[in-house]
Amino acid sequence: MNGQIGEKYLPVGTVVLLQNGTKRVMINGFCTMDANNPSRIFDYSGVLFPEGSLSSDQTLLFDHSQIVRVDHMGLQDDEEKTFKVKLKEIVAASAGGTNPASAAPAAPQAPVAPQPAPQAPQNPFQG
Repeated sequence: MNGQIGEKYLPVGTVVLLQNGTKRVMINGFCTMDANNPSRIFDYSGVLFPEGSLSSDQTLLFDHSQIVRVDHMGLQDDEEKTFKVKLKEIVAASAGGTNPASAAPAAPQAPVAPQPAPQAPQNPFQG
């Protein structure tokens, strides 16, 4: 699936590996602002795969250029295609035709496997 990296704004649900990463990430959003630097907008937000969102402070922010491999492509249908066209128009209009994130000085570190939690949460589905 590596040939699919070229298309910017991969669908939600796409699972990717980032540069220098040891854990895969699932894309769950687009054009996310860095809370510590509001002028910095990342192409994607994501969560670790397969764990998903474990807490609100574990959202990963990354740019398209950091993706080195696509392992699973998210849902692509008419609604997603229409959204992607509008997203690209909004990004182009707000950036004067360029992506402001590409002008940022440094890329964030790719996620690595998290350390085990001190105590695993209980599974409500186990009897």
